Amino acid sequence: MTASPPAPMPSPAADDEIDLRQLAAALQRHWRLIAKVAGGTLLLSGIYAFTQPRVWEGQFQIVLASGDSGGGRLAQLAAANPMLAGLAGLSGGGSKDSLETEVKVLESPSVLKPVYDFVRQSKQRSGKNVDRMRFSDWVKSVDVELEKGTSVLNIAYTDTDKALVLPVIERISKEYQLYSGRDRRQDLANGVAYLKQSIATVSPKAEASMKRAQDYALSHGLGLQDGLPASSGSGSDAKASAGGSVEANRQQAQAQVALLQQQLASAQAAGNRVLFQAPQLEANAELYGRYQQLEAQLTQKRSVLRDNDDLIRNLERQRQSLISTLNRQTIGLLQGQLATAQAALQASSRPKEVVLKHRELVRQALRDERTLVELENQLQLAQLEQAKQADPWELISTPTLLDAPVAPRKSRILALGLLTGLVAGSGAALVVDRRSGRVFAGDELQHLLPGPLLAQLHPSATTESTGKLTLLARGALAGSHRVALIPIGLSSSSSEVQAVLQQLRSLLPHTELLCSDDLVAAKDCDHQLLITSPGAATRNELASLREQLDLQARPVTGWLLVERAEANAL
Repeated sequence: MTASPPAPMPSPAADDEIDLRQLAAALQRHWRLIAKVAGGTLLLSGIYAFTQPRVWEGQFQIVLASGDSGGGRLAQLAAANPMLAGLAGLSGGGSKDSLETEVKVLESPSVLKPVYDFVRQSKQRSGKNVDRMRFSDWVKSVDVELEKGTSVLNIAYTDTDKALVLPVIERISKEYQLYSGRDRRQDLANGVAYLKQSIATVSPKAEASMKRAQDYALSHGLGLQDGLPASSGSGSDAKASAGGSVEANRQQAQAQVALLQQQLASAQAAGNRVLFQAPQLEANAELYGRYQQLEAQLTQKRSVLRDNDDLIRNLERQRQSLISTLNRQTIGLLQGQLATAQAALQASSRPKEVVLKHRELVRQALRDERTLVELENQLQLAQLEQAKQADPWELISTPTLLDAPVAPRKSRILALGLLTGLVAGSGAALVVDRRSGRVFAGDELQHLLPGPLLAQLHPSATTESTGKLTLLARGALAGSHRVALIPIGLSSSSSEVQAVLQQLRSLLPHTELLCSDDLVAAKDCDHQLLITSPGAATRNELASLREQLDLQARPVTGWLLVERAEANAL
């Protein structure tokens, strides 16, 4: 008896691995189930597509932010008064966030409620039940979309009532145009009311503060200019300021006193030796003329005479006498002018507390007056903008009803139905194939069956199958007395088993061949050959067979895999 080779240990197969060929084979085996499911879903999709009412669509385009010629003035008004900057109609909002917010507002009941009421009444007149009709459900049929990178708004409305679509889309366009000027008018009205209220509050206050400043100035002999900072300018501005300001006169008198005191000190220091040159000499023109003549005569005589000459000495004594007289008269004039300037300084001087109080009152009065003037200017600007008729948002395409319905899209529904059927049918086929428990893959059979795969036989390839069996008979089965052929999942009388059995008998004429699934009877044979086909046995049957072979304690020579004729035909 020839010893059988030991059965190799099955390699650990990963049951969770996906083999695309096995999936394809499983789908091919259950193609009828897939066809039934796909056909059913295609039929249901067709029924749905052809029974749904047709949906019609109307659409138009509108420019969300129209050009406003007064936008610059409105922005200037908002910048001048921070309390007005929060009003939408006075702000230059054109940012992305404001546009997106505007789109949400256009979908709100505050804008579309009149259109919704019109649709509800129209459907009710046509005999439809509108008790369960809600704005939140209806507004889904209004599609408001901002075109990317622009302020152009695309609006579309869909409805199953074709005759209702165009009137509704026209009403939506009108409501949007009305809304475009509504906020501006409301904000301008609020701005005008706010400015009028502010003027009514500030005007009495400004009048009272001005009256307090004037009364205080009159009671202390001051003018409004005395409450202002001293003018830093020169020329005509400084002179104008000095002419009407007590404080300016006091400063001028103070400067005159200082100048006269300096001149007086210089004149007194001159004595009798040097003539003090001052503008006051014009008052003594006669003496000053004699002095100039004497000075000229003295200069001439010195050019021809000596200094110790009697004539030179006489002229020198006359010169000193004239200098003394002129200096005394100049000092007298300076003292008189100084007294006058000191009197003027005393007359224009005010206590420090009076000057500071007067300055504070004048500053408050001027501040209130300036605030009042600014508010009046802002009110005038706001009233001009309020009187101007603003253009509504511009329609760049008229409301139009599309020629063809937009739904239902029959071809798409049928395609989706067919695709859904194919996916569902494939899933069902894989589930059915898995739950059947039958093993079709050769890799899984090698894992579950003991012994090696000796040959894979194809009924259509008779010559190839005969060659493989010949090699087996002359190799592993050569010289055997008894050989057991054990069908697995196949009947002993099946065509596959009988074909292999007849070929082995012709190749082994002197060997007794036993074809039975009785392992007890097969135990006494020299070789045990297992024979099966893809899908012939279940996993439970293969597990039970392996357990019985382990109990038999006899090695299996190997197994044969016979492809089924119908499988090859597929």
